[in-house]
Amino acid sequence: MVFYDLYVDVNHKDKSLYGNNTIVFKTVADFEQLQVDLSSKLDVDSIVYNKQILKYTREHNAVFVKFPATIKKGGVERIKIYYHGLPTVAKMAPWDGGLVFSVDKEGKPWLGVACEGIGASVWWPCKDHLSDEPDSMAISGPAAKGLQFISNGRLRKSYKLKDGREVNSWFVSYPMNSYNATYYIGNYENFTDTYTGPTGKKLDLDYYVMPYNIDKAKKQFQEVKPMMKCFEQYFGPYPFWNDGYKLVESPYLGMEHQSAIAYGNDYKNGYAGVDFSGYGLQYDFIIIHESGHEWWGNNITMADMADMWISEGFCTYSEVVYVECRYGHFDALKYINNKKKHVENDRPVIGAYGVNNEGSGDMYNKGALLIHTLRAVINNDKLFFDILLGLQKDFALKQVTTDDVVNYYNTKTGLNLTPIFNQYLKYTAIPTFEYTLKTSGDKTQFMYRWKADVKDFAMPLDLFVGNGDKASPRRITPTTEWQTMVLMGGGVAPSIMVDTDHYYIKVSKPE
Repeated sequence: MVFYDLYVDVNHKDKSLYGNNTIVFKTVADFEQLQVDLSSKLDVDSIVYNKQILKYTREHNAVFVKFPATIKKGGVERIKIYYHGLPTVAKMAPWDGGLVFSVDKEGKPWLGVACEGIGASVWWPCKDHLSDEPDSMAISGPAAKGLQFISNGRLRKSYKLKDGREVNSWFVSYPMNSYNATYYIGNYENFTDTYTGPTGKKLDLDYYVMPYNIDKAKKQFQEVKPMMKCFEQYFGPYPFWNDGYKLVESPYLGMEHQSAIAYGNDYKNGYAGVDFSGYGLQYDFIIIHESGHEWWGNNITMADMADMWISEGFCTYSEVVYVECRYGHFDALKYINNKKKHVENDRPVIGAYGVNNEGSGDMYNKGALLIHTLRAVINNDKLFFDILLGLQKDFALKQVTTDDVVNYYNTKTGLNLTPIFNQYLKYTAIPTFEYTLKTSGDKTQFMYRWKADVKDFAMPLDLFVGNGDKASPRRITPTTEWQTMVLMGGGVAPSIMVDTDHYYIKVSKPE
């Protein structure tokens, strides 16, 4: 897709909508029929092409548009779809997605949408697949007097309808995934700020909040600037500079809508005021995590929902990076290790490809712990962070697969990290380090191996070997085959302390 021009009119009273979307597309092959996705709850009124009304058929959520003649390869065409109906209403956004019809504390209408899992086609016609992003997009919609229609990108123009409602028209100048397209309608008050990047370039910061929360917001959103400074240092420039950065108060917890992040954390630190990290209420989780998605998820997008760990795992690790920026390495280490207790290891992190299937919810914490483990394996912080920066630069505004990420790591490190990625992502269990000690005289036989599902699994591991003050650091490279090392202990069996702070592993100790 080249461009979407979407207009959507939502009725808060009966939870209906009607709208139209102009779809501009390049033809990469000759064809006579085009599939567009739209929820079966929404009716197609008409589809127009070159002033002609096109015929179409429907199969559930798929609309098959039939053209009067073959559309030839190499051209740029456009169709306009008019539609209406009762869209899916979210039961518990953002997890159970759809449209959110709510009211604010003053009883005024407050609307939003979150549809990452369920798909954008629950409320507008599009090519609803992660791999198909338009180069740019316009999103417009009306709001009743006293309310505003807020969307992604920059506000380009506003105009009044005959019924007195005001239409806001927004423009997104970067490629954007369809699930990131969003709108908010509410009694918003806007305040602004600027962030100055390392080159002196200024980024517009726009905040849309309920008027009764304006003072809270001005205090809470001060966290945006240090976050930007940290993330730009380690991940590169904010990816959507020309579209600006927005936090928009939402009637649900949060969502990473590109350049228009949904914020519903009630102006509290932690996760709605709760410390799920086990680390403490040091920062506002929604600001940091959802903003992290601007890099991990929006700039770099997984090409298939099965690889959602790329978005969520790296974004969860961005929380760790932020803690390290603000509070130091020791606190970051504590933060990431507290995530271990939230990993279920119930099923593989990677889901089934090609069927819109997400893997385990462990994609967040286990994904971050994999990246943390890779940091220890690489054993070179400059190289480790250069890779994160390089991923953002080399895959900017692109869709990637797990294979792309793994190959990138292998190339940049010169190591074969494929077995490590496979074990953590494609299997349920994490690797177990097994070892035994057998002392005879002044010698101790230290036998060790990895127990893993991947046949050729091998991963370096850091230990402290010895007793008390005489313990010394040592790096070994276990495989799935038993290896033996002779340790000199003067007749006393040395202790083995495995570094589980920097690795996410199990350890099977000798009896």
